[in-house]
Amino acid sequence: MTRATPKSWYWAGFRAGVPFLLVVVPFAILFGVLAAELGLTPVQTIAFSSVVFAGASQFAALQLMAENAPILIVIATALAVNLRMAMYSASLAVWIGKAPFWTRALAAYVNVDQSYAVSINLYEDRPELTLSERVAFFFGAVSPVCPMWVAATGLGLWIGDAIPEWMALDFAVPICFLAIIAPMLRSLAHVVAALTSIMLALALSGLPYNLGLLVAALVAMAVGAQVEVLMARRAKP
Repeated sequence: MTRATPKSWYWAGFRAGVPFLLVVVPFAILFGVLAAELGLTPVQTIAFSSVVFAGASQFAALQLMAENAPILIVIATALAVNLRMAMYSASLAVWIGKAPFWTRALAAYVNVDQSYAVSINLYEDRPELTLSERVAFFFGAVSPVCPMWVAATGLGLWIGDAIPEWMALDFAVPICFLAIIAPMLRSLAHVVAALTSIMLALALSGLPYNLGLLVAALVAMAVGAQVEVLMARRAKP
């Protein structure tokens, strides 16, 4: 049996990333539409999607900007929503941390929820893969997602109000995150952190400038980490 090459793993990652376009494209179109309604120029909007490159934090920041929230609140909320990327990076470092610096830098830039989800699941299921195969799969997974995120943002700017209300593009947001998060709730710590964030976000939804989301994210991460520590202690002989 012929061993798979890094090139074949790249295309395996590409195929794994393509289904996410069903939610990424409407998600990005909606962002383009809302950014235009808020008054952002096409250059500002495309730069937003190209530089920040994180849909959830972009929407959070956009909503706060629409409410004329202080700039520090906007930045802090966007960073809090994106703190999960730091955890993604720490998790991926176990598998691709020995790659060359520029490879790791590029991976950090293009890493999104979708690429992380399919990659980490593969790495855990196939620990025998070589470093080059892991890297190839990761970049294959982001190849269909990342360019289309920016392109669909531009499409949202272009078509704007031409989108009929019955299409309800905002359906893509919850569906996308449910599809990503559900398969990753593999341990008690994951489940506890998710439930904590949900309950706190709902309980604190009345706080101004979406500060409840910021608090919920920080507390949930702390609770999840503490559960991990307790489980590790209990597992020791």
